Parts: sequence; C-alpha cells; structure tokens
Amino acid sequence: MNSLVSRLSLCLSSLYLVAMTAMPAHAQDGLDALELPSTSSVCFGMLGISEQKALQICDALALKENVKARELAQRWIAEEPQSAAAQFALAEVLVNVEGNLARALFHLNRAEELTNYSSMGRAMAAGNAEWHFLTLSQLSYVNQLMGNQEASLLYLDKMEDIYGQEMESFRGWPLIKMQRWDEARASANSVLANSNDPRERSRAWNTLCAVELASLRPAESLEACDNTMNEDDALASDDNGRVDTVYLMNAAEVALSMLRAQDAENYLTRATRFLNPDSVGDPWINLLYLYMNQSRFDQARSALDGLLVWRDQQEPIVGVMNRAEHFLVSATFLTLAGYPEDAATLSATALNQPDRTGSFSADEAQKDSIAALINHIANRTAYEKKLEEASWLDFPESLNARVDALGFWFKSWRSGRHAASLFADPQTLMNRLRPYAPLDVHIPEWVEPDLVTLLGPGVISSILEQTREAGAFRLNEGYYFAYRVEVNALKGQDSELLRNAERAMSLLPAEEVMLKARLSARVADVAWRQGNMEVALSNYEEAYKADPSLLRRLGLALPVRITGVDAAFERKVIDYLTDSPRFRADPNGLNLEVFPQNELTICLSSRGGVPLSCVQMGDFDETMTLTPEQQLVQEFHAKTFGLGYDIPQSQRTRLLGSSVILSSQNNTDARQDRDSVLRP
Repeated sequence: MNSLVSRLSLCLSSLYLVAMTAMPAHAQDGLDALELPSTSSVCFGMLGISEQKALQICDALALKENVKARELAQRWIAEEPQSAAAQFALAEVLVNVEGNLARALFHLNRAEELTNYSSMGRAMAAGNAEWHFLTLSQLSYVNQLMGNQEASLLYLDKMEDIYGQEMESFRGWPLIKMQRWDEARASANSVLANSNDPRERSRAWNTLCAVELASLRPAESLEACDNTMNEDDALASDDNGRVDTVYLMNAAEVALSMLRAQDAENYLTRATRFLNPDSVGDPWINLLYLYMNQSRFDQARSALDGLLVWRDQQEPIVGVMNRAEHFLVSATFLTLAGYPEDAATLSATALNQPDRTGSFSADEAQKDSIAALINHIANRTAYEKKLEEASWLDFPESLNARVDALGFWFKSWRSGRHAASLFADPQTLMNRLRPYAPLDVHIPEWVEPDLVTLLGPGVISSILEQTREAGAFRLNEGYYFAYRVEVNALKGQDSELLRNAERAMSLLPAEEVMLKARLSARVADVAWRQGNMEVALSNYEEAYKADPSLLRRLGLALPVRITGVDAAFERKVIDYLTDSPRFRADPNGLNLEVFPQNELTICLSSRGGVPLSCVQMGDFDETMTLTPEQQLVQEFHAKTFGLGYDIPQSQRTRLLGSSVILSSQNNTDARQDRDSVLRP
C-alpha cells in the first residue's frame, strides 16, 4: 500500500529536537553536564547547537536559500575535512535540498567514522554528543529510504544502547519492508502496551494497519487505521485539527481493500484540503485513479491539476520517493485522454529512474513491474493511433506513419516482455490479482486484465484458481470472473466468455465502470461474430460511453454504417473513415454520418439516433500539411477516441517534472494555482 508511510521517514528530525530532554533519567543525568547557550536555537532539529557555521547553514535552509546552504556546507568541509559536524551538515543539505541520498550516505558514513563512540560518556567528553546522535538518527533514516532495512534497525539499536532513547516505535516499518510481519506486529503491540506518547502510539497503530492488511484481515486493518487517526487527533490541537495525510490515505487504502469506494473517496478528499509538502503520500494520485475507475473524467482532469500543485510544493526528499507514482498515474490518464506518446515517455521515465521506496510498503521491483505494464499499454495505444493516422495520410506520409507505428509496436513488445518477467513470481502475481492489493504500487483494476495477454491464459488460469482458493476474491467474486473473461477471449471460448461476463457484471461493484466497459467490449465482439446484432451494438454503445479510448487500447474496430452527402469533399472524408482501423463498414452497424450543417459535420450515433460523438469542421489550419478533409478526420478521431480534453504541450511537459533543486525553490505559479484547487 503506497501511502502506508512510516512516521519515522518524516518526523525523525523533529523528534530529535526534544530527544536530549526526553531521555530516561539515567541518560538525562549525563546530558545535564552539557552547557547549552542561554539563547539556544533550533538547528538541524536539535536545541543547543552553537557552531557558527552550522547556524549559518540552518539559517540559509530556513530562508530557502538552498544554493547558499550547499556552498556553506561544502566550504566547511573543505576547511575542516575531519569535522563530523561539517560532514553531517553537507549530508543534511543533500537529503533535504537535493534528495541525493547516495551522496548523503557517503558523508554520513564519514561522520560516523569521526564520531564512532561506544558510550554517551565518550561522546560528551569529546564534545560531539549532538553530532553523533544526529548522525546515527539520519543514518537510520537514509538507510531505510534506500532499502537497507537491516542497517536502519542497527542504527536504532545503537541509539538505544548509547543514549538510552526508546526507539521501539520506529522498528515497525523496516520490519514491514522485510515482510517480517510477526515481528512488526509484536513490536507495535509492545509500544501500545508500554507507551502513552501519542506519536509513538500513532506509529504503532500505523504499523498494525499495514500488517493486518498484508494478512488479509481487512476488519482488523480498519480498526488499526482508525486508531492511528484517533491518536493523531490528540496531536492536532495546535494544527487546526488536521489529521496526518498519511493516516487518512492509509484509511482510504483499507476502505478500498474492503471495496468501500465512497469511504475511500471521503478520506482522500479530506486529505486534499491541507497541502502537506512533507508527506510522501499525495492524495490526488489516489483520487485520480478513483475518478478514472468510475469514468468521472471531468473530475479526473481537475485532479490532475491538483496533483501538479501538490507535487510542485513537495520537499525535494519527498519528490525522489514518489515521483514514479506521479509519472504512472499521469501516464494512465494521458493514455485515456488521447496522448499515448506522452504517456509512453512518462512511464519509461518511471521505469528508468531509480526511486527511493524505503518509506513505501511497495518495493522497487513492484514499481518497475507496474511501470513496464503501463509503458506496454501506452506504446500499444500509440501504435494503434499511428495506424489511424496512416489511413488518411497521402502515400509517402502514410509509409512514415506506419514505420513510426512499428517503432511503437516494438517498444510495446519489449516493455511487455519486461513486465512479464517481473510478474513471473507466483506470489507476486497472486498478490497482484487480488482486488486493490495492499502494500503494492497501485494499478487500476481495469488495467490488470492486460496481464492475461502478457503472461498467457494458461499461467493466469492456474494462478487465478490459487488466488481464489487463498480467499483474495472473497469480498467480491466479480473480479475473478472478469479475469476469466480475458482468458476466454484469448482462447476463443465464446460461450464461456458470455457466461463469465454475465456473472462478473452482476457481481462487480457499481463503481467499477471502466472494468465493466471492458467486459462490454468483449461481449460485443463475441455477439457480433455470432450474429447477435442487438446485443453487440448495445454493448458497443455501453463500452464506448464509459471509456471512449477502449477500442483504441484494445485494437478493436467498431461496426458502422457510413452515410453522407454525395459530393467530392464528403466522399473523400467517407473514404478516410472507411479505411480507419477503428471502423469496419457494415449495414447493420452504428450510424456514422457525414453531412453539412452550417459547417461539415461527422457524427457517430447509436442505432436509435442518439449522438455518441460529433465533430464539426473548424477553420482550416494552413500551417499543417494536411488537407481540410484530413484535418477533419484527424480531429474526429482525436475527439472520438480520447476524452475531448486539449491538454497543452506545456502541461504535458510539466508532468515530467523538474530537477529537485529547482523544485526546492518557492514556486510562485504553483502557489497561485493552489488557491483554485485546494479547499480551505
């Protein structure tokens, strides 16, 4: 579950602000010997730091003068390479300003070498107690983010042994990342039994929330996540009553795992009301997926704007953790909206750039598998779109379009093979087939049936039965029958497909609009081949209304009866439509009419005459190499098999993001956008 983030990842620095005064009595006695300046200020999350160079760096960071902070830290190391404080300061800048964890780890390891004390007394005698403590704490944090969970636990042990600081509440997440569920549960229960600190109890409940989800115990998960928020409410009195973004997103994930989509939406909507730059969880990602699932495309378009505002305000260290999720949800939406080429670029970027997933329950391999699948779908959709273009272009340009199409086909095949290899592990695949699988990178339920094509119906059939026996479909077997429909489609089992589709349709939640549209398309294809025209056309209409991009994504052709005025211009348009791979001419198909009405219009309608998609001839763009007929047909395909949104190139480029250094500066445009997206 991508939003189940350990509280450790976001609050270690603030926790250690009070660590020196919150220690047990035996440790506190020794710290009393440390002389704190009478005007102690907070620097690197700790009271009592007096080094002038450190204070200058902290002031620069507080003022968002990030370049200055980097230069000051580098100069300090150049002047005092044996200073643990200087090594830590540069590491802190690298983590919080640039998100460069690998380089930060190098300097933290160097700081540890320079402060390798075995007891608090030795650290105090050397005058480096605060830097040693900070170094150990940050080493635990950075190792966790980089996936070195054993090392993260080791440094927690060191802090307990040397400084007597209770760290049990921070052990849960590294244990979860290593799938040591029983140890994580025992650790959390120990905290709940022995601690009255709301922060520690909140972290413990958060750990239990993840553990119970992994154990297919949704009722226990819901109780644990509710308790997490209850504990967090106790801390919110000075924060306008806000509940932590992560905990609201956890509750939403639990609600989805119980197939309670409305409850999940309520939690996520609540989370979007307060922008949280420090939160790894971005609720707009999950809301965008929910809206797409339900074919609520206008709200999905608005959620994309909200996602960009939230992402632009994130701290750099957060940006390197969840950038893949931003890329993948954006790529999914762009594929639906008719921009599969941009979607392919986004998903390839998510696949090729390493992420730091230590604060996510999902790991790097899971992210890569989903990215490869989305990239496969985006390139395949781009392939179909290029074939459409080739159908109305003149001969030389048509050849070029077909060459481009073959390029997209090859990329789709390659990423599909990569996705299949990553999904090959039976346990991984079983968890993936589970509806709204927790502790994993999110993937829409209407996308997952593509796994049947990638892995083969035989493999999926075997795993599907094992998954069913394990209880993954016990809340709703409609998802099981939806997978069986895909297996039937590949095997050409028409009768079984119709029976399984009927059962899936009757069982699936009403919110699964896109998944039902896919089922309708499969039923329509079979019914048309069997000569059952009424059933076929009815299902084609339902599939198209719910998901206009579906026919292009699946490479299907819509049967249409093409009519129009007998004139040269109209005949040319009709010829282009007839050649398009999205249509097959048939006297019994849906109505596709080319007629003059003020301006020339192409209109796709149901057999009953209800318009499904109509495009009117606009002004001729003389800058294009296309003729007016070609421009009209191109626009018709764009509006008919996309969502009808004109997403500017500037925004599509912006979805790829910017460097973490630039994103760490104040973004004036994003702040202006925020007021129009976020509700107070």
